[in-house]
Amino acid sequence: MKKAATRRLLAPVAGRVLALADVQDPVFATATMGPGFAIQPTDGRVVAPVSGRVTVVAATKHAVGLVTASGLEVLVHMGIDTVELNGAPFVCHVQVGDTVQAGEVLAEMDLAALQRAQKIATVIVVVTNGQTVLDDLIVAATDQMVTAKTAVATAVLAVTPVPGAQVVTPTTAASDAKLESESESKSKSKSKPNSTSKYAALATAIVTNVGGPGNVNSVIHCITRLRFYLKDEHRAQDAVIANLDGVIDVAKAGGQYQVVIGPAVNEVYDAVMAQLGPAFADTTAGTPTATATQAAGAPTETDAPTGWLPRLRHGVSQVIGVMTAAMIPVIGILAGSGILKGILAALTGFHVLTVTSGTYMVLNAVADATFYFLPVVLGFTAAKKLGSDPIVLAIVGAILIYPSLMTAAGHATTAQITFFGVPTHLMSYAASVFPMIVAAWLGVSVERGLKRVIPLYLRSVFVPILEALILSVIVLVVIGPLITMISKGLASGILAIYNFSPALSGLVIGGLYQTMVIFGLHWGIIPIVINDIATNGHSYLNAILSITMVAQGGAVLAVFLKSKNKPLKEISLAAAISAFCGVTEPALYGVNLKYKRVFVVASIASGLGGLLTGLLHVNNYALSGSLIGFPAFITPGVGIGPNFYGYLISHYGTLLIATTLVYLFGFSDKMLPATSATAK
Repeated sequence: MKKAATRRLLAPVAGRVLALADVQDPVFATATMGPGFAIQPTDGRVVAPVSGRVTVVAATKHAVGLVTASGLEVLVHMGIDTVELNGAPFVCHVQVGDTVQAGEVLAEMDLAALQRAQKIATVIVVVTNGQTVLDDLIVAATDQMVTAKTAVATAVLAVTPVPGAQVVTPTTAASDAKLESESESKSKSKSKPNSTSKYAALATAIVTNVGGPGNVNSVIHCITRLRFYLKDEHRAQDAVIANLDGVIDVAKAGGQYQVVIGPAVNEVYDAVMAQLGPAFADTTAGTPTATATQAAGAPTETDAPTGWLPRLRHGVSQVIGVMTAAMIPVIGILAGSGILKGILAALTGFHVLTVTSGTYMVLNAVADATFYFLPVVLGFTAAKKLGSDPIVLAIVGAILIYPSLMTAAGHATTAQITFFGVPTHLMSYAASVFPMIVAAWLGVSVERGLKRVIPLYLRSVFVPILEALILSVIVLVVIGPLITMISKGLASGILAIYNFSPALSGLVIGGLYQTMVIFGLHWGIIPIVINDIATNGHSYLNAILSITMVAQGGAVLAVFLKSKNKPLKEISLAAAISAFCGVTEPALYGVNLKYKRVFVVASIASGLGGLLTGLLHVNNYALSGSLIGFPAFITPGVGIGPNFYGYLISHYGTLLIATTLVYLFGFSDKMLPATSATAK
């Protein structure tokens, strides 16, 4: 067996060594571009971390790509989002085709100019083809000060290279294509027709899925990414774009919709511009005014919705878009957890298991953990969607469900607290969605503000903890009590309607309850249900809530039956089963809200089902519902009788209504993105 060879990577600049995960750019921090390390510079002189040939020099001078004799493709990226500065703070000393030795000067960066432009000067080194040519990249102890040319990392090659040979990989080929393109920029392109066709096809798919030309204000690119300024980011199909061949990932930051391509970004950008036309080239991206405007994501006057109703619709659409995008990564495990919860409910209902048995406790922990810790997961995914710090927002989610706070929130006598003299009411944030979306949205501004006032050398310690503190306090002291107040008011109104007319309350509650779930306003109703069952042994209200689960399940079942898109059919079926087991989150966030008409039609069907439930005076005798909870509708001491028959009529009638209405009026594969509608 051949012994694995190693190659040293030098510090490209003097400063403090950072782990890649500490870089304040999600694409680099998650190693999407490959393994590597970073340096927080104290000097602007940038040297080559390896010996090799220069394959890429960014037009904006902020990045240089090298390829070594052993096939390592090494990218030196100077600063974060510095492409927007149009090369002003950089001076490059090399050009494409040059051969350099490790430690030789590549460029100089003006650190003072970067600070004035409020840009982070971190120098990032990544091996862009590391997944194919490396077994490991070992970085020396981080958080230590080093001088330029100090060996800080060791690359362990996957195969011992032949001296002087080059390992050919797809990314190497892309870099060579880039070199050939730049060296012949003044002559006729010599790209092969199939390469041109590949980039053109990818460009078409990207433009289509960002919402088409009509949704694009302008496009720029850096060394690895296409950076779109979109009129409405929520029209972009993130998952579809991220899964395209030739796309590494999708990121959002600074008002830009970023499609990570890698070394072939120039070819893809040219193909995009060939389709959009030169009018979409952002020639002012480097100017301070343009950068400030674009970073804020400000729409033009013609793009901004006018009138209170269009603005309201736009705002609601943005909130729903963020919630669904943040939930997509966990929809699968939520659906599986919901099904397991349903199975456990059936097993305990038929006395196969008891809630005190060890088997039940373990299985219940597996089924319930995703829901209990949902704020933590959502903090991470929503932050990635909105461009705030995912780790900090995950910590905020953990703070909201911290055991002592959750325990206090569970008792009326301890739920009312003061924070530095400010009275606040604690609520349970387990399985909550909306508060974390608000926190992630605010996190962008809070983090930006903290970075403006905290010196660079203190940011890594103080920015995360202060951001977590500020966001947690906002949620606990402002958002939580506001939600509690609104939900209590809604609960009182719903109770008054029910006392006036059970049928009318069924129509109202059935139609609105799942919308209340989305915004966390349903918590005011839950105590009423618990109190009814505890004091009276039954709850008419819970029977109506049960109907709403069936309606959402029926709606997503219709999507499964009608769609020809295989991935959508798979998630729809799992979400339907989960809803029938009493857990609607996968149906809500995975499908129904994403295709808004499905949710609207499902809510109408739910209202009709609630009306039917009220007319039949269906009663519920336990904290269970939906189709899996049918034992909760068997009247104690009576057995199967009129109430159970009313359950069958109302619930399966709602299932039929919801499925039929959505199948006929609520969904079509035409609502899917063009590239996914025909997926088999």
